[in-house]
Amino acid sequence: MRTRLRLADVGKSFKMHLQEGAELPVVADVGFSVAAGECVVLGGPSGAGKSSILKMIYGNYACEKGRILITADGGETVDIAAAQPRRMLALRRSTIGYVSQFLKVIPRVAAVDIVAEPLVSQGAARDEAREKAMTLLRRLNVPERLWRLAPATFSGGEQQRVNIARGFIAHYPVLLLDEPTASLDAENRAVVVDLVQGKKADGVAMLAILHDEDVRERIADRIIDVSAFKAAA
Repeated sequence: MRTRLRLADVGKSFKMHLQEGAELPVVADVGFSVAAGECVVLGGPSGAGKSSILKMIYGNYACEKGRILITADGGETVDIAAAQPRRMLALRRSTIGYVSQFLKVIPRVAAVDIVAEPLVSQGAARDEAREKAMTLLRRLNVPERLWRLAPATFSGGEQQRVNIARGFIAHYPVLLLDEPTASLDAENRAVVVDLVQGKKADGVAMLAILHDEDVRERIADRIIDVSAFKAAA
């Protein structure tokens, strides 16, 4: 299988500005790869650095050491660790998707348009994107009466399902999942499992953080223990 994501010798620490610039090591010598059609889950205890690894791949955190290589559909390989901000924004539109635990919403924008936006940004017609968004919202059991409302006042579970629909609507060669099922009931967790299986069949490389053991067992091809990359204090 073709490698879509590869980390080599990646390291990260935080500078504590309120503690006279003390360095807080997070991870060191991180190295693994994810192939097309594979779902790899990051394991290990809280604080081991799982979320920091995802955020470095997505460009939210700077990668201080090593390389993070992403291969797009056209075959181009980009080192995230060295990518300029404008290049990162382009990669987020076309190549790297991200489903976080929390939905960041724009006030007064309808849920259906929030879900459709990634597909529109990839060039789809707005009507086509909205139709696909409605299909996903229906599949994730979001009541139709909510589709045209802004999700700021939705329940946590409803917001999370909107977030999942937004993350899965478009095609990204690499998809990052940060606790996507954390606030879902069993029925909607099963929907997410089906969505992940569909992406695997489409050749998407996925890297996930999942504390839900049932979901992890159903979607993980491999589990990587991040404790092995814990930086020395």
